[in-house]
Amino acid sequence: MPNSLKPFADRLVQWQRQHGRHDLPWQRTRDPYRVWLSEIMLQQTQVVTVMGYYTKFLNAFPDVNALATASLDQVLGLWSGLGYYSRARHLHACAKQVVDEFGGVFPMQASLLQTLKGIGPSTAAAIASLCFEERVAILDGNVKRVLTRHLGFAGDLSVAKNEKDLLVKATQCLPTDAKDMPAYTQGIMDLGATLCTRANPACERCPVQRDCVALASGNPGDYPVKTRKLKRTAQSLWLLCATTAQGDVWLLKRPATGVWASLFTQPMFDSEAQLLAAVPLAFRSQVTCQTAFTHVLTHKDMHIHACHVCVPSRVDMGEGTWFKPAEWPTLGLPTPVRKLLETA
Repeated sequence: MPNSLKPFADRLVQWQRQHGRHDLPWQRTRDPYRVWLSEIMLQQTQVVTVMGYYTKFLNAFPDVNALATASLDQVLGLWSGLGYYSRARHLHACAKQVVDEFGGVFPMQASLLQTLKGIGPSTAAAIASLCFEERVAILDGNVKRVLTRHLGFAGDLSVAKNEKDLLVKATQCLPTDAKDMPAYTQGIMDLGATLCTRANPACERCPVQRDCVALASGNPGDYPVKTRKLKRTAQSLWLLCATTAQGDVWLLKRPATGVWASLFTQPMFDSEAQLLAAVPLAFRSQVTCQTAFTHVLTHKDMHIHACHVCVPSRVDMGEGTWFKPAEWPTLGLPTPVRKLLETA
């Protein structure tokens, strides 16, 4: 049978084995711990960014038991700069669950994997199919793009029913032989990441181009359909960047919920007046505030005013703790806070 006439899954499996990505470290293992770690890190984060963090994490926590016994501060410290810090908190909680509820062994079924903290249906399916050959469909952003284009699926994915319908179709596309599941799952992810891209897809090199509805209609860019847009908000913050002449910095740990939960930051205020009122009177006149810069989060633009003051010694600055120059780099720090400390 000509390759172009083989079932969708067969063509993807063959393409992945010949042309897919094989050089990423998490692609050379079926260890569920390593696959899970990579899947969590790759959520909304580019491969090139993840590579260094993935290696650091494995060096520090080579298995799920090591991660479970670490402190949350240790985990957040290594995660610092990768963003979306709820992933790190869930990662730590999930490791504890695997140890406490499953004896340190990841469950093999997607249905059980979904009971773990921070593991949704698509991540569970990725682990189960890549590591344990379970016939279960993933439905991450890349896969949605490949399938909606290939099938001409025009349902609005902002509607839950349409997403469920797409999952049914995705399941119908799976290979019949479970042994092909790792190559198929990796292949459909690779296709979306390298050829069936959001802009300028390389349709001429696609292994399933022959029966792609979007290509035949000349409108790949119209898929996937998702009309509901995220509503962006904005917030202004004033950060008290206090240092000593010896280079110590004043930081406090954020609450366990809210923006930058459980991370260390400079004291944060809603206005310049509130910040100045919190500074000891003897140093209030020495505070200088920079022009605000914008830090972009998923749903929010944070306009950050860095207000600096240098005090002669470790005076009491209110709520918080002084950290030596060798101490703060190991803490869990939001990216803008780390940058402010590095340029102080």
